[in-house]
Amino acid sequence: MSRLEEFGYQQELVRALSTRDLIVHGMIFMGPIAPFAVFGFVWTDARGMVVLAYLLGLLGMSFTALSYAAMARAFPVAGSVYSYVQRGVHEVAGFFAGWLILLDYILVPALCYVFSVVALRPLLPGVPDWIWIVSFVSLNAVINVRGVQLGARVNRFILMLSLVTLVLFMVVGLAALYHGQGAGGLTLRPVFDPARFSPATVAAATSIAVLSFLGFDAVSTLAEESRGGGEAVARATLSSLLFVALLFIAQTWLAADLARGMRFQSTDTAFYEIAERAGGVALRDLALAALTIASLANALVGQSAIARILFAMARDRRLPSILARVHPRYRTPHVSTLVVAAVSLAVCLLFARRGDDLSRVVNFGALSSFLLLHVSVINHYFIRGRSRDWLRHLLLPLGGLLVIGYVLYAMDRSAKVLGACWIGAGVVYYAGLVLIRRRTPLLGVSPGVD
Repeated sequence: MSRLEEFGYQQELVRALSTRDLIVHGMIFMGPIAPFAVFGFVWTDARGMVVLAYLLGLLGMSFTALSYAAMARAFPVAGSVYSYVQRGVHEVAGFFAGWLILLDYILVPALCYVFSVVALRPLLPGVPDWIWIVSFVSLNAVINVRGVQLGARVNRFILMLSLVTLVLFMVVGLAALYHGQGAGGLTLRPVFDPARFSPATVAAATSIAVLSFLGFDAVSTLAEESRGGGEAVARATLSSLLFVALLFIAQTWLAADLARGMRFQSTDTAFYEIAERAGGVALRDLALAALTIASLANALVGQSAIARILFAMARDRRLPSILARVHPRYRTPHVSTLVVAAVSLAVCLLFARRGDDLSRVVNFGALSSFLLLHVSVINHYFIRGRSRDWLRHLLLPLGGLLVIGYVLYAMDRSAKVLGACWIGAGVVYYAGLVLIRRRTPLLGVSPGVD
């Protein structure tokens, strides 16, 4: 009997992904050049200490990645944080973890499309935004319906393109920096500037910077399509976060020192203005084009991840059962994929010129669900399983709770209000699900501890 059957499920999806595919999947969802899109917002909120914001984001996400790895080993199923909290804490807590991560995963593809459109406006100003949005959403929906193997091949190609672009920016940028541009050399001010530091300022910037890290968690949604099961998911989650974090710190450090003395025309285009300062229009346009393609890949992975969350919740009767349908030929959750595409299209058209607002709402959903994830590790391993591994099963999850809790506390008020509205909608939906439709869970909880 397979691990999946131990949890009451049948193998419906295709186990076709290697550990390398999972690592690439996580790196693509985070995006090696993701800071290109949000650099201006982080720079403004952090008062230039961009690297510090990313280091704090990495700290919080490292705790979270370790918790994901622990729960992936215990519950190698497709539902990610929804399944982990559901089985590690309680059915109700699991529903709300899934509900909160929906806010993240449903909006992330839309946010990526918005970033793509922002990058394309200076290159092709005559093309209306809606044409790009409809084209991008349709293309990614087709690829995701066709299967994870096609998506994995696309991901590998785009990852290589992103890395080549980043290397060119680093080489040209360092040459420009040490020939007198910006600060005239690498300094420590992007890491810490005592004259401009305040905890509230850096926390606000970190709440945006963590957006670039969101995506390592999507690896866990592919547990039922991984040839290595939960152990491969755990390794890929930690590896993808580490690899991408190193790239984030390197590029933002260089960009922050190049930006010294600049006045940006727009926070949306800050990084591209820095690239133009370093390497002229050609480097700026290359950065714009690379981010457009990388954002499309990010959205592709995002659509894949959320489709599997919807699939898992519908399979457990937490969402309409039609979302659990699997395509008879491609063995993908095609209905969920198409629903996500439709929602992404609607959100894109609404937020096409409000990417910063959308990014804050995305972060609220992800970070809130991560809080519940840390609680599930403590409850499943330390309390229920009586684990004596205090570091992995108590202290590290507590560290994640503290860091993420503080970032949530310092988050923009509008994001908190919209997030609270989403939670309220979830309460109403769950009440109707339980009290009116009398839906009951279809699962048991494994008490095992690895």
